[in-house]
Amino acid sequence: MKKLINQNDKLNEELINTIEANFVFDKKPINRFSEVKKESDINQRNKQDLLENLKKQLNSIENCKLRNNSKNIVLGEGNIDSPIMLIGEAPGEIEDKVGNPFKGEGGELLDKMLLAINIKRKNIYTTYAINFRPPEDRKPTSPEIKRYSNFLKEHIAIIDPKIIILMGSTAMEAVTGINEKISSERGKWKEIILNNNTYPLMITFNPSYLIRYPDNKKHSWEDLKKIREKVKELKLTI
Repeated sequence: MKKLINQNDKLNEELINTIEANFVFDKKPINRFSEVKKESDINQRNKQDLLENLKKQLNSIENCKLRNNSKNIVLGEGNIDSPIMLIGEAPGEIEDKVGNPFKGEGGELLDKMLLAINIKRKNIYTTYAINFRPPEDRKPTSPEIKRYSNFLKEHIAIIDPKIIILMGSTAMEAVTGINEKISSERGKWKEIILNNNTYPLMITFNPSYLIRYPDNKKHSWEDLKKIREKVKELKLTI
């Protein structure tokens, strides 16, 4: 079940410079730090198992031109326990070759965009709305987006972030169902509800789009500043 809610924008006037217990009774003191670490390790292993199962599901999709014409599945990369999940559109030629998201020129620009708000890409989790490269890097069709959106929503539930960043219209449509111009939806905090969990999300331009239309970088910077403010508001450690 999903529900989309508009929230108030938070603007920042700065200028850019370039997420039944088992009781054991013992006389020994409890090492609480050790217990927390064990729980964290178990949670991470569970996520890894769930991601591996999701990968198998995606690789077993039948009658899919995207999968049949791709060299590799591109599932995700980065910190699976990060409070930030960044979702792009679809893999390109380089990503299809290496099997990881946001490589090449687009990846370099993404790194710069994140560093501008003091975030290192390795500390967040990145993925795509579509996990296989579309032929000739064309835009995925609405039926393709809808088909993969179910897997994407499962992906979000597994990572369970505190903030979702949607880069590009394909990611926007896959998660929110909005099929409008991204320029009319970007820069506004919204919420998505999946499996009774609420996730704040920000829609913004994809790096590859900004390379083609650099005049829109100023709008992306405004979106990035709002993301940084939300990180501070939620007191997230990244």
